[in-house]
Amino acid sequence: MREANPMNSGRPVVVDNRLLDDQEVVTRVLAGENALFEILMRRYNQRLFRTVRSILRSDAEAEDAVQQAYISAYTKLAQFAGAALFSTWLTRIAVHEALARTRRRNRLAEVDLEELEAMKPIVSPERSPEEQLSGREDAAQLEAVIDALPEGYRVVFMLREVQQLSVAETAECLELSEENVKVRLHRAKAMLRDALYARLESAAPRSYPFLGARCDRMVAAVMVAIIAIRDNPVVN
Repeated sequence: MREANPMNSGRPVVVDNRLLDDQEVVTRVLAGENALFEILMRRYNQRLFRTVRSILRSDAEAEDAVQQAYISAYTKLAQFAGAALFSTWLTRIAVHEALARTRRRNRLAEVDLEELEAMKPIVSPERSPEEQLSGREDAAQLEAVIDALPEGYRVVFMLREVQQLSVAETAECLELSEENVKVRLHRAKAMLRDALYARLESAAPRSYPFLGARCDRMVAAVMVAIIAIRDNPVVN
């Protein structure tokens, strides 16, 4: 496929990025084809956003952090030695950016991902029956439950279960041991099960509602039938 001029003014890069692996893109960007960096951004946007969002719990701040992570990666691109996957190297930069923002936001002297503790209980806010029945609301509730996980467990869950990274790559991205990743994932799933069960338990009495218009329709239909029976009795 024909490629666009690398210095095009803001237009998408015209290139079949499936034919270029990360290393080739990096090499060509370092050689001066700066516009090809767009391929890497489009390839990893969702992964980085999900990872950073799991730490910051804010869409707007996560988007800003991912943008800064890309800028940092671009300025340090010559430092990428290929010892790890480019995706791992890039994710680690994004994680560090997110954690730095967490430190600034919370005015902490230092935050070590290895030492994060479970400090915040999962809260299950009340939802109306209509919201419970909405598929979109179901997704929002799941996101809320994940957001309520302690940070150290939340980011592991995001990388392993949402992004489907391997244990080894998750460990490398977060600079944890593989055993630590497994333990955190197990605990995260247990906390999610408890939280989701609590939500389902509280919602059960409101399930399968038969009120309002549905109830009125049923009552009206039965009353019509009763009147018909009364006015036209069956003679045995």
